[in-house]
Amino acid sequence: MAYVVTDGCIRCKYMDCVSVCPVDCFYAGENMLVIHPDECIDCGVCEPECPAEAILPDTDPRAAQWMALNADYAAQWPNITEKGEPPEDADAWRGKPDKLSLLSPVPAN
Repeated sequence: MAYVVTDGCIRCKYMDCVSVCPVDCFYAGENMLVIHPDECIDCGVCEPECPAEAILPDTDPRAAQWMALNADYAAQWPNITEKGEPPEDADAWRGKPDKLSLLSPVPAN
C-alpha cells in the first residue's frame, strides 16, 4: 500500500506534503514531486495537505496510471525532506487538467 502523486502536482509543486511525511518518501523533480512506493507507509497524512489535491491512495482507480511513474522517478530524483518554495505561478496551474505533457524529467536542483 502506498500513496501516489498525480499530474495535479505538475507546475504546482506546493510541497506541503513533504513537511508532514514521517518517513521522507518524497522525491523532487524540476516541476513535480513523486512518492517512493517502497518507502511510503500508507499513513495518509500527505493527502489532505496537498493544496492541488494531487495525492491519491494506490487503491483509488485513478492512481493506477501513476504508480509506475512515481516509482520510476523516485529512483532518479533526489529525496526531499523539507518544504521549499512553490513556483511563483503555482496557483495559476492549480486545477488545470491533463498536465502530464508538461512533466519535466529533470531532477530538482
